[in-house]
Amino acid sequence: MKDVSQKPDSKRIARATATLHAPPHCIALLRSGETEKGDALKTARVAGILAAKRTDELIPLCHPLPIHRADITYELAEASVRVVAQVETIGPTGVEMEALTAASLAALTLYDMLKPYAEPEELHIDDCRLERKLGGKSHYRRTLSAARSAAVLVLSDTVASGAKPDTAGAHVRDALGAAGFAPIEYTVLPDDPHLLGNALLSLRERKVELVITVGGTGLGPRDVTVDVVKPMLDVEIPGIMEAARAFGQQRMPFAMLSRGVAGYAGDTLILTFPGSRGGASESLAATLPGLVHLLETGRTGGKHPGGYGEAG
Repeated sequence: MKDVSQKPDSKRIARATATLHAPPHCIALLRSGETEKGDALKTARVAGILAAKRTDELIPLCHPLPIHRADITYELAEASVRVVAQVETIGPTGVEMEALTAASLAALTLYDMLKPYAEPEELHIDDCRLERKLGGKSHYRRTLSAARSAAVLVLSDTVASGAKPDTAGAHVRDALGAAGFAPIEYTVLPDDPHLLGNALLSLRERKVELVITVGGTGLGPRDVTVDVVKPMLDVEIPGIMEAARAFGQQRMPFAMLSRGVAGYAGDTLILTFPGSRGGASESLAATLPGLVHLLETGRTGGKHPGGYGEAG
């Protein structure tokens, strides 16, 4: 199965349809609810909902998901019935297969309940398709529409001294590159408040659009990053690092100890990530869709109707 553990949850919606073609007298039976097995539309609705809930048992590589809503509706024509399945969840992956499975199983149930009343060649199912999906990367983009400048500052005495290689900051740098940021500056500094402060002031003066520090967000005597960054922020955005901590906390119990902050210093958006490879990568995974949205619509990014960038 595909690893979705690094994908943040979002509301996911999928709508799928399938069409059963049948003689007009069979459609009349659907309308009346009078077949020898009972009301076919009601039975097929239950079958479709159950199918959505059990898709991971039927299709080998589907992830099990909490189904928050599943429903089946119908559009009856003279010689066909269109089955419409809508499925919703909040999770790290979509419900397209759940919706397709629900539509297919509901159509098959109608077929089964109508087959005593028609010849085999008079019944057939076709046009099973996904009509709509919302949520995830198709709705919350993780890549920029145009390149924006960024910088990654790694704060670590041991990395700066050459005692160990940097993996956390390098991962953030590479992930930002994959998301469309360019150019990306990359600097390793010791845990020195004066060096960090000077580096941030320079980046702010040059109007680098995004700065991510990696390291120095903990509680040790040399963890000075937050103490330097916080007084520089003109506008704090607490929700950014709250989202990162919440995401990390679901994966390991020490994420709550990060003191990371985020906000604007002038026109530069600054985020402070933990120094571990896991903490940095999880923080970026949790915040990247919001960062893309913010940089493209908020403060200096542009207009966002009813939200960021609107005069009020």
